Amino acid sequence: MIAIRPAKPEDAMFIIEFQQKMAMETEDVALDFHTVTSGVHSVFEDANKGAYYVAVDDDTVVGSLLTTYEWSDWRNGTVLWIQSVYIIPTYRGQGVYKKMYEHVQRLVTPESGYRGIRLYVDKTNLAAQKVYEKLGMNGEHYQVFEWMLKF
Repeated sequence: MIAIRPAKPEDAMFIIEFQQKMAMETEDVALDFHTVTSGVHSVFEDANKGAYYVAVDDDTVVGSLLTTYEWSDWRNGTVLWIQSVYIIPTYRGQGVYKKMYEHVQRLVTPESGYRGIRLYVDKTNLAAQKVYEKLGMNGEHYQVFEWMLKF
């Protein structure tokens, strides 16, 4: 049975591996191991950066995602961004991401100060887009633009 829980520092190696696989799978990008390792550990060291959640089957970590925070003055609250989603291929199509999403969705209450959930997805990742739409999310309102430092 799949359970969702906040990630612990001892889950870091799974998350690092998942991030490398996800970047290669979705964008054909090889991430630098040391950079990703530092980035993942930074989240565990500073909760203001975000929070990881993992999906576990018994004691096996089979998926992870990261939530980060965006302050919304329009809503006087925080919007959670879902990032860095990865589900082990043999667990895909079994509702693992749905359980993870519903876990994050339950965090969004008037009392929590969270006002909603956002995520971005590569334009070519049609399978993920279908999953997000099936869960009631839409990509109709905003388009994301970015500029990233290259190193």
